[in-house]
Amino acid sequence: MHSTIEDALRGQVAGRVLLPGQDGFEEEAAGFNLAVRHRPAVIVAARDAGDVAAAVRLAAAHGLPVAVQSTGHGAVQAADGAVLVSTRAMREVVVDPSARTATIAAGCTWGEVVTAAAPYGLAPLCGSATGVGVVGFTLGGGIGPIARTFGFAADHVRELTVVTGDGVVRTADAVREPDLFWALRGGKAGFGVVTSITVDLLPLTGLYGGGLFYAAEDAGRVLHAYRSWAGTLPETTTTSVALLRLPPLPELPPQLSGRFVVHLRVAHVGDGQEAEALLAPMRAVAEPVLDAVGPLPYAAIDSIHQDPTQPMPVAERGALLRELTAETVEALLAVAGPAARVPLAVVELRQLGGALARRPKEPNAVGGRDAAFTLLAIGAPVPELMDTAVPAAVRAVVEALAPWSTGGALINFQGGALAPEQISRAWPEETLRRLAKLREVYDPANLFRFGHVVPRQG
Repeated sequence: MHSTIEDALRGQVAGRVLLPGQDGFEEEAAGFNLAVRHRPAVIVAARDAGDVAAAVRLAAAHGLPVAVQSTGHGAVQAADGAVLVSTRAMREVVVDPSARTATIAAGCTWGEVVTAAAPYGLAPLCGSATGVGVVGFTLGGGIGPIARTFGFAADHVRELTVVTGDGVVRTADAVREPDLFWALRGGKAGFGVVTSITVDLLPLTGLYGGGLFYAAEDAGRVLHAYRSWAGTLPETTTTSVALLRLPPLPELPPQLSGRFVVHLRVAHVGDGQEAEALLAPMRAVAEPVLDAVGPLPYAAIDSIHQDPTQPMPVAERGALLRELTAETVEALLAVAGPAARVPLAVVELRQLGGALARRPKEPNAVGGRDAAFTLLAIGAPVPELMDTAVPAAVRAVVEALAPWSTGGALINFQGGALAPEQISRAWPEETLRRLAKLREVYDPANLFRFGHVVPRQG
């Protein structure tokens, strides 16, 4: 059957068609998360929406599921036996400076959009790592370093082009396909393959931000101070705090290499003197081992979180917290602090609220707006522990903080939590029901069933 599909696709698509064993197959199947290895029946390296539509139609005709991948940062489930649509070759970014928008092809990373928008004094609402793909990030809501000021990335989408389960290329916006437009912005996967997205750009060239790193012995003092301090901040300031177990790497500063540190991340949109005054209480809590906060051009936004840039095996899990109390901090320190012997690379708390708590002008399916913080635990990238110790350590963090959870989670931070009841936690009940009904409309054959897909009802 593989050769039959290959022959049919080669006559209908402009991009490469790859079968297992052929040159380029493994490279095209690989993504950033090395813990997930796809073994698809065939890969379509799409060049445009027409290629995607042809791939979806052929998959439906042969009873095969469809998976999609750009950078593979969000890979959580192997797309075995699927038609894997790779969008990496779709890399065009068109900036309209007068409308303050960018139309972005599905294979683009945020870094490409930042670069394209910068000459016009504009910037996209990107994530903490600009090497992440634009589409997957945004479909799951998308929160970045300045999210409290501007909201979710999904709140700033103007239009999407998407191939639905019938192989039809559709344009979704507030007027055309409004139900699909609502669902795609926050509903994550399961409605089709997005081939391009048009987003608002911000009139922003820089900000005041970076990170303070504290020694392990100051972890308790810093976290308790952060708990009180975060509640005093205006929504022009977005913060997070992370417990990091850093490997001994020569590229790391000597103050950080091979050490446990607490990393306070700060991004302030506004006056630098105001930012310094706001940050002063945290600088006074303990002497940072490294102070890297100051004026930043927007192109340097990666330096705030300093996320890894090289592919690695990743296991992660998240939860939403309704509050951060002294007891919450103690529970976190017990399970992930410097005294805990656990295979965890990062455990972070991101402060929510501000614009994240407000409904956008054009309603969408994003959940989690009622939470105060989001928790994310990421396992150490040790391949031989990925099936056992690392997932257990990640789950233990989420379970330890369950007493303070809203019961929800951001879908982009769900990691390998793929059971229907786990995925359902990402949306309020009414939103979940509407999303499930729309899945029946736009993917009645359940072609798009890999990853964080809204569960079918009944």
